[in-house]
Amino acid sequence: MTRRTIKSRAPSLAFLLANAVSAFATPVTPEGAFSKDQAELGEQLFATHCSQCHTRVQVADLVFGRWNGRPLSDVFERVSKTMPPEGEKLQYQQYLDILGSFFVQKGFTAGDKPARLGDAEWRQIIVQTDDQASKRTESKPLEWASYRGNLLSQAYSPARQIDRDNVAHLKIAWRWSARNFGPTPEYRNTTTPLMINGMLYFTAGVTRDVVAVDAVTGETLWIWRPQESQERFDQAPRKGSGRGVAYWRGRHDSDRVFTVTPGFQLVALDARTGRPVPSFGNSGRIDLKVGLRVPPGAPADIGSTSPPLVMGDVVVVGPALLPGLRPKSRANVKGDVRAFDARTGKQLWTFKTVPDSAEATTQDWGNDSALYTGNAGVWAPMSGDPQLGLIYLSVSPPTNDYFGGARPGRNSYANSLVCLDVATGKLRWFFQITHHDLWDWDLPAAPILVDIPQGQNGQVIRAVAEVTKQAFLYVFDRTNGNPLWPIEERPAPQSTVPGEVSWPTQPVPTKPAPFDLQRITAADLIDFTPALHDKAAEVLRNYELGPLYAPPTVAAPSSTARSVIKLPSNLGGANWQGGAVDPESAVVYVGSMTVPEVDELEPAPKGSDAGYVLADNSPPNVDGLPLLKPPWGRITAIDLKSGEHLWMRPNGEAPASVKTHPALKGIKLPPTGKQTRAGLLVTKTLLFAGEGWSGDPVLRVHDKNTGEVLAEIPLPGTQIGLPMSYVWHGRQFIALTVGNGEDPAELVALALP
Repeated sequence: MTRRTIKSRAPSLAFLLANAVSAFATPVTPEGAFSKDQAELGEQLFATHCSQCHTRVQVADLVFGRWNGRPLSDVFERVSKTMPPEGEKLQYQQYLDILGSFFVQKGFTAGDKPARLGDAEWRQIIVQTDDQASKRTESKPLEWASYRGNLLSQAYSPARQIDRDNVAHLKIAWRWSARNFGPTPEYRNTTTPLMINGMLYFTAGVTRDVVAVDAVTGETLWIWRPQESQERFDQAPRKGSGRGVAYWRGRHDSDRVFTVTPGFQLVALDARTGRPVPSFGNSGRIDLKVGLRVPPGAPADIGSTSPPLVMGDVVVVGPALLPGLRPKSRANVKGDVRAFDARTGKQLWTFKTVPDSAEATTQDWGNDSALYTGNAGVWAPMSGDPQLGLIYLSVSPPTNDYFGGARPGRNSYANSLVCLDVATGKLRWFFQITHHDLWDWDLPAAPILVDIPQGQNGQVIRAVAEVTKQAFLYVFDRTNGNPLWPIEERPAPQSTVPGEVSWPTQPVPTKPAPFDLQRITAADLIDFTPALHDKAAEVLRNYELGPLYAPPTVAAPSSTARSVIKLPSNLGGANWQGGAVDPESAVVYVGSMTVPEVDELEPAPKGSDAGYVLADNSPPNVDGLPLLKPPWGRITAIDLKSGEHLWMRPNGEAPASVKTHPALKGIKLPPTGKQTRAGLLVTKTLLFAGEGWSGDPVLRVHDKNTGEVLAEIPLPGTQIGLPMSYVWHGRQFIALTVGNGEDPAELVALALP
């Protein structure tokens, strides 16, 4: 296997950079900082090393937009780390010379001496203890600028103010209620806020209003309502608050917030006021239903719940469609991914997840099925690597979810991790996680991008990790799609449903090991008491124990026939909550749940050409208790350097319905976890985990290295949206949406007293 590596610079240079950045933190104006000769040298360096890809105007805009009165370290660190995106880096002094050329050219006074990284005046404030440096870092604002913290979707914050010594003292700093948002209350708000420049931006209510609040007080600053027509809203397949918004940093205070409405419109709002941007699209809106590929007779029920992806000046929108469990037809609108200019709204490109018939191969889409098959949308959040200029998409199944007789072939690009060039939409590489999906095993979460250290020489692998409903973690080199560990095409059971031709193999990663159960055995049955175990065994005698890729079967007409029971269910495993990664250790944390499924099909209703549709997939139970022994919900830590599991811990105590069950009276139950998934957040020092919808109202704090529970922070409701963290005005906050199922959802912010 070929692995692309990036060599780090010598430790002495890294130390020099740290010194330079520390020194730059004091001067807030570059007056006299750079000499005229240095500026001329910087201009020559730019012409030699940078002008092939950038104009001076472009970079000047970036430099002064980034600086804007901030410490010069912000600009120096940004340029030296990101330029060029690929290839050999310049020397740190050369970056400094280039930076000086922009400030002198802009009209700032040139000094008598050039700025040199080794000069005493630039290093005089370096002599500080690590503790002082840590405090200085903590006072600096730390934003949460994308859905999972950054475009890499790491769910990580470098904030360290809250640590294991004080985390138990976290208190609610403020609460924001969505009580009066939308025509009816919303109890399950899955939004995750962004925090940029002291303002939180998020969505609320069944109509998906966009809200901005003060990051310190929770005071509402502005509200925008979509105000879509009743017909358009009624037809929306994905109503509700959705998972949040995206942010674009413009120039001259023209920052924008982007949202996709339930009625499938892309809207650009002024980040300061919440007003639609008149110069974008049609008075701030783009009708995303225009330009869809809708086969004759197919519905156009399409929407989105995830925020768009904004990278550079490109806004990328992925669609979500109605679940394909019991579709009315084999034909459906196609889940194309489209990109738009962040300034004007002009459409830039389209990626067709179901290719045109001329592009489709018989092996991928037999019988011209690409003509009418739809769905294959990207309802999960997307990720991107700004240095590589690449974005990563998690693609869902084609229509329909459980019967593929009308779409013979492996059905690329459905159920695939897809890598595109963000500027052009051109395919760079893809890997299909499930061939010819028959289980509704779409890729449900944002791909996680992380650099994995290799050895002692500073080399890293630029990786992308994808969690799946099957409870696999697939890991690839994100530059070329090569797997980090072998992925084997293993034989899969074949379907017995009339007209169905399932794919003969499925790709199975050799590492890491699955993070949840994938097959039921007698040893997995509930065993709190011998009587419960015997009852579970009796229930299991009614079923065939299916392997991971056991296909659905037609519902048996006789009660004596046995259906197939398998793991995981169509809900996972993992799902939209995804995982989190510590970029310093390259350890991925993922929440999952253990729920079996029985996939039974029945003929489609009269007049439908869907073939077969799902009849039932509900799991059996034992007198109201889960069929399998715990853990029913868990958190697993996986080291991407080795591919090994570090630890696994049940996520929470037993549910109240289990604790009070008559069959368990007098039995001391261990932590069992719940059949729900943790919303995870990693910080510099800790791992935070909620219990997810239907869990307990608590935010649990873990030691990242061992999984040890350090604290349990009570919440006014259970965690619904994913937790995030930010630092503003010298104070670190943890924020998340919660709900108790009886009152409208709330956004809650925690901080130290």
